[in-house]
Amino acid sequence: MRHRVAGKKLGRTTSHRQAMMRNMTASLIEHERIVTTIQKAKAVKPFVEKLVTLSKEATMHNRRRAFAKVRSKEAVQKLFDVLGPRFQERPGGYCRVLRLSKPRLGDNGERAILEFVERTPEEVEETAEVVAE
Repeated sequence: MRHRVAGKKLGRTTSHRQAMMRNMTASLIEHERIVTTIQKAKAVKPFVEKLVTLSKEATMHNRRRAFAKVRSKEAVQKLFDVLGPRFQERPGGYCRVLRLSKPRLGDNGERAILEFVERTPEEVEETAEVVAE
């Protein structure tokens, strides 16, 4: 029985799962949109949203807490300089998971896009150009 067991294991060891969460979080913060499986996206979403909530208040203590989770200086820098101020007025729900129709080649896994809800106008234009092609 799985009583009071939080989180999904995703078929990985603890260290592998932690490294994967850190890498996916750093990639999401850097690119603001990643394509992954639905299960991984749902597992990473709360992890990222807690970091964005932390970045709303740019104190040294919060920066160190974020760095302890992500372990990427560039990601923490962008998190506090760009994403924290962007979501300052939003009370929560910073990410969304969009399901893709085509499965992943190789293992037929369901794919999804994990992205931030609010994006800059330049990013919206870039996405529109890619979709139009």
